[in-house]
Amino acid sequence: MINLRGRVIPVIDLRIKFGLKAEIAERTCIVVVQISVGAGRNVQMGLVVDSVEEVVNLTGSEIEPTPEFGAKIDTSYLLGLAKIKGVVKTLLDIERVVAADTVERLAAIA
Repeated sequence: MINLRGRVIPVIDLRIKFGLKAEIAERTCIVVVQISVGAGRNVQMGLVVDSVEEVVNLTGSEIEPTPEFGAKIDTSYLLGLAKIKGVVKTLLDIERVVAADTVERLAAIA
């Protein structure tokens, strides 16, 4: 949990979520996201990430569909791809990354 401008919000460590060893480093930070829980209701939460390289605003037309990689690679967590300054970036679908049951439990707390 963190206090963000007087409001306490839950924090989820994405390394633990993906079964990785959770290590705090110099560039480790918390990214605050807002997730829709239906009926016009949103939940704010923090996600612990290894680092943040940049923050950009994208329109829907700038996001390309995720290509098919075959049955061995699960792309259900990917929102799509975007070309930013000539570099292709993979975009996570945060609402799918954070399990629906986790979001529902957080919505009940908020």
